[in-house]
Amino acid sequence: EKFGVKECVLGMAHRGRLNTLVNIFKKPVRDLFSEFEGKDFEEEDIDGDVKYHLGITLSKTFRNGSEITMNLVPNPSHLETVAAVAEGITRAKIDKKYNGDSSKILPIIIHGDAAIAGQGIAYEVVQMAKLNGYKTGGTVHVVVNNQIGFTTNYLDARSSTYCTDVGKVTLSPVLHVNADDIEAVCHAMEMALEFRMRFKADVFIDLLGYRKYGHNEGDEPRFTQPKLYKAIAKHKNPKDIYAEKLIAEGSITKSYLDEITEEFKEMLNREFDLSKEDKNSKVIEFMQSTWQGFERQHLDAMLQPVNTTYEEDKLKNIAKIVSTVPEGAKFVNKAVRILEGRANMVFETNQLDWGMAENLAYGSLMEEGFNVRISGQDVERGTFSHRHAILRDEVTEERINLLNTNPNNKGQMTIYNSLLSEYGVLGFDYGYAMAHPNTLTIWEAQFGDFSNGAQIMFDQYISAAEDKWKVQNGIVVLLPHGYEGQGSEHSSARIERYLQLCAEDNMTVANCTTPSNFYHLLRRQMKRNYRKPLIVFTPKSLLRHPKVVNTIQELATGEFQEVIDDTLAPENVTKLVFCSGKFYYDLLEERENLGREDIALVRIEQLFPLHKEKIQKVIDRYPHIQEYIWAQEEPRNMGAWSFMLQRFELVNLNVRSLNYYAVPAAGSSTRFKKRHKAVIDSVFSDSKS
Repeated sequence: EKFGVKECVLGMAHRGRLNTLVNIFKKPVRDLFSEFEGKDFEEEDIDGDVKYHLGITLSKTFRNGSEITMNLVPNPSHLETVAAVAEGITRAKIDKKYNGDSSKILPIIIHGDAAIAGQGIAYEVVQMAKLNGYKTGGTVHVVVNNQIGFTTNYLDARSSTYCTDVGKVTLSPVLHVNADDIEAVCHAMEMALEFRMRFKADVFIDLLGYRKYGHNEGDEPRFTQPKLYKAIAKHKNPKDIYAEKLIAEGSITKSYLDEITEEFKEMLNREFDLSKEDKNSKVIEFMQSTWQGFERQHLDAMLQPVNTTYEEDKLKNIAKIVSTVPEGAKFVNKAVRILEGRANMVFETNQLDWGMAENLAYGSLMEEGFNVRISGQDVERGTFSHRHAILRDEVTEERINLLNTNPNNKGQMTIYNSLLSEYGVLGFDYGYAMAHPNTLTIWEAQFGDFSNGAQIMFDQYISAAEDKWKVQNGIVVLLPHGYEGQGSEHSSARIERYLQLCAEDNMTVANCTTPSNFYHLLRRQMKRNYRKPLIVFTPKSLLRHPKVVNTIQELATGEFQEVIDDTLAPENVTKLVFCSGKFYYDLLEERENLGREDIALVRIEQLFPLHKEKIQKVIDRYPHIQEYIWAQEEPRNMGAWSFMLQRFELVNLNVRSLNYYAVPAAGSSTRFKKRHKAVIDSVFSDSKS
């Protein structure tokens, strides 16, 4: 109220969460008791979550009539994960709701002492604090210091003197305060808030306390901390200490204390009795007002076509803008040649490559009023130098985003090279997408393999959040994938892992082979009236492959194709090969070399959800098929094969792939070529094994 803060975003783990939900966020105690009873959720398509993971949004009115919106972010049991998400939510609101004014919103992260000292993402989030792409005007970090982690003594949990020493990275002040001294705690909180608001920087509070009953009420802490818990058993709790102080100074009487204590107990008993009348529990939507106008949808909607066309003249105008040096700017010669190449592919040859189609997808969406945010390592240029979204003036080194110079824009693009983080940055961008559904929010891995550093975000949030917390999210994850002999860590984005996470309708997984299909896929993501996460396995060598091009007319008038059929005469085909991504072009090259017209190559562009109706129509076109094959460049225990084995169902598939391997790809390029050629040969072999 004092500082004019309009909104608060609170991220915390589950310890103390029920107290926070009831006493700060005013969650009805009756609802909490119903959740304790383990009652089923009233919606069949929501599996919900345990009571201490659920989020909530609340508006409070101050005495002067002003309001504050408070958001408690839903979280999994994976400690500190929610910190990155909360920061992303805060940044989205700063950018779009408060016009860049970070003083209107306050992020607060509540940590445990063992978690902030032990979890790497805590350091990643702290390192974001002053970076242009991720700063939120300072965060108040409150460490609930129990001096114990589960059953681990603090001496076994960290080498640093204080659990808050991660704050030294940004030279943040740390206030150490005795949790038993309630007035000192309040003073520390006020001081931290004033520091954040005045200096727009992080501040830490080390709230030194203890756990009364160990990890939970059913725990026996004396197994591992006998001395500590003998002392705690004799120690008065903060309520009694403060009550005695107030009574001694005459601020309250003992009868008043007894009266309000009894009133509180009566309220709990009353709400507990009422909760017995409830047959079901309800998952309350988080940030409901943010998502007005969006509808939660299921599999049938995900398979419906979406109009992603855009006028050719408008696309050509965008192309002109991203291929022209702005007046007064001076780019290095290589950059000028890149722009000349863009102009040539649109206005001379009409052969648009991947990078050009991607730029036109962003530019068209911006003209329609959508924003675009991209972050990740090296995304401004692109790991493989295909994007060049940011160009630098040779003289001033000013960052110039040509897409933002379009006078027809109703939205804007922000793109940031990130800190060298996957887990923290993906968490941040996931939170950003959660708070702003009309921004196409993209996180790109440097190589697709590197996404495994953020696996918790995929497992606990991206694949499951809608089903747990009724929270939609349109985050787009770009994972460069393809076998070009670059070794184990630069080949496979681990397609199998994402497909294993797919359920009925929880996300989309795609592996496109054409620039136009990628263009329409990105546009489709925003043109729907709902949001689902999108995982895209993007190419490397195909970025400059002579056959991986489209006309501008295919962008202007086409649509996303979940399946791309072959163009061979179907009556001549006896073997139908299904494949995905870059491997298609390897197979196509071999087929052309052999002159084989009896083998059709069908591309599954959308791996999940499989559009079985379209696939069946393709199958029906070929009357003389003797064998159906799934072909992949990955080892048999990786890639999409196990998924196809479970989900394809339409015909019996045989597989052509590498053998079972522990590593995704060989480190020797010579060995890779030998193995890769063997897989290709097996596709064209007449043998059925």
